[in-house]
Amino acid sequence: MTLSKLSVLLCAGTAVLSVGACNKAQEMSANAANKSETSETANSAAASKDPVASAESAAPAAIAHNASVVTVGANGAMTEVRKGTNGWTCIPDAPDTPGPDPMCFDANAGKWVDAWVHHKPPPAGAVGVMYMLEGGTDASNTDPYATKPTAENDWISTGPHIMIVGSKEILGGYPSGTKPDTAAPYVMWAGTPYAHLMVPVKQGS
Repeated sequence: MTLSKLSVLLCAGTAVLSVGACNKAQEMSANAANKSETSETANSAAASKDPVASAESAAPAAIAHNASVVTVGANGAMTEVRKGTNGWTCIPDAPDTPGPDPMCFDANAGKWVDAWVHHKPPPAGAVGVMYMLEGGTDASNTDPYATKPTAENDWISTGPHIMIVGSKEILGGYPSGTKPDTAAPYVMWAGTPYAHLMVPVKQGS
């Protein structure tokens, strides 16, 4: 999960869960930046044309169709595009990341994000779920506050997946590290209070 995406989550959650914001700055190497420029422009255009469709693509229709949809402007201003009825919130793709990464999250996941942003322990007994059925990218699989990849830790690219957050117990036995095999379940940010399980799923699951 990118820091940029978390920042959007936090701003979006203000309307639902009172969650805050984090960094939107992500630097890549010149080659990576050039390579992603075209796709970022396309993603941004698609999201601006139909943010609801982009946001809904993150989760199964049974969840996304009745979720709140929110967008966040460059200045951090949050706009509720659609009021939901099921306690879930979905956000469209963030154009400042290397690939498409719309996301839907439940109320407990919003609490977890709030704890991450404010550098405080996530609430006990609040296991949450996030859907990213379009996949995502992350600057680091080990540092919750990384703003850019390093020579030793390239962007982590994931296909469609869900995230289980707020449970230490569920992490046992799963691998972690700087370059995980994203085709199998793995732990992101292991050894930190924000460790969570990344679970790949089939597109449209």
